[in-house]
Amino acid sequence: MTDETCQGQEWRGWREATERALYGPGGFYLRPEGPAGHFRTSVHASPLFATAVARLLTSVAERLGTAEVDLVDVGAGRGELLAGVLAAVPEGLAVRAYGVERADRPAGLDPRIVWTDRVPEGVRGLLFANEWLDNVPVDVAEADASGVARYVEVRPDGAERPGAEVTGADAAWLRRWWPLREPGERAEIGRPRDEAWAAAVSRVAAGTAVAVDYGHVRDARPPFGTLAGFRGGREVAPVPDGTCDVTAHVAMDAVAEGVGGVGVAGVGVGGVGELVSQREALRELGVTGERPSLALASSDPAAYLRALASAGEAAELTARGGLGDFLWLRHDVPGGRS
Repeated sequence: MTDETCQGQEWRGWREATERALYGPGGFYLRPEGPAGHFRTSVHASPLFATAVARLLTSVAERLGTAEVDLVDVGAGRGELLAGVLAAVPEGLAVRAYGVERADRPAGLDPRIVWTDRVPEGVRGLLFANEWLDNVPVDVAEADASGVARYVEVRPDGAERPGAEVTGADAAWLRRWWPLREPGERAEIGRPRDEAWAAAVSRVAAGTAVAVDYGHVRDARPPFGTLAGFRGGREVAPVPDGTCDVTAHVAMDAVAEGVGGVGVAGVGVGGVGELVSQREALRELGVTGERPSLALASSDPAAYLRALASAGEAAELTARGGLGDFLWLRHDVPGGRS
C-alpha cells in the first residue's frame, strides 16, 4: 500500500473532498430528504422567516417601481422558503420565483417555481441566499512548526495530514483576511466563497442581494477554524464520506469586499452594502419577539395563544447565541422604473 492511499482512500484537499462528499454521486446534499432532514435553519424554524423575506421582497419591488419582481433563492434546499414567500406576498405583486439548487426538482413543488442549477441573468428583484455560502467548499490551511501555511489534506474517513505550502491567490487571501501567526493555527480559505457571491450578485440587474450565514469578521477570527459536520440534527466530526454535512463559518467581510465594500454593524460604505446581525435585520422587517399583552388573554384567549406562539418563534429567530447571531450581508443594486 502506498502513501497515497490507505484502505483505498485517497488524500485530497478539503475543498475537493467536500465537493465530492456533498455534491458528488450519492452526495449528502443530493439525498431526497434534503437539508431539513438533518438540521434546522431559520426557514424551518418558523414561517415568520418567510414572511419577513416577503416583506423585503415587497420593499424591493416598491423601490424598483414595479408590480412584477424576481425572487431567486440560491441554495434553495427543497423550495421551502420560496413556497413560504409566495404564500405571504400581498395580492397584486407578481413574483417570478427561481430555486437555484444542485439537487433535482422536488416532487410536488409549486409549479410557479422555476428550478435551475444556476442563477438566472438579469434578475430584477431579490436574490436571497440563506446558508448557502457555508456549503461552498473551501480548502483548509494550517501553520506548520515553522509558521508556514500548508494545505490540510484529508481522507474520506476524516484522517488528516499536512500538504503543500499555500501559495498564489490562496496565500494572498490568507495574508489579507486570515493570517496564520502561530504553529497549529488553522483557517478556511474563503476565496471560492468570495468569488461565488460576486458572481451571483453580478446577475442582479436591479434590486437587492442578501446572503445570510453564520460567519465572522477579521477582528474575531477563530484561531483554529470552524470546520464542522452535522447529521440527523446533531453536530458530528466533519468526515467527507457523504454521510454528513461538511460546513464552515463564512468570512463575511471578505465576501462583502469581493462585491465592492461593506460596513460593519449596519454602516454601509457608499451605499454598496451593509452587514448586520439577523436579530437586527429581522427586527427591521417586523419580527420582534415581543410578547402579547395580557389583556388579550382575557378578551380573546385563542388570539393570545396564537400571538404567544408567534412571539416564541420570533424570539428563536432573533436570539443572541443562536439564530439571531447569523449575519446578513446586503447589497443594493441601483435600478428604477422600467
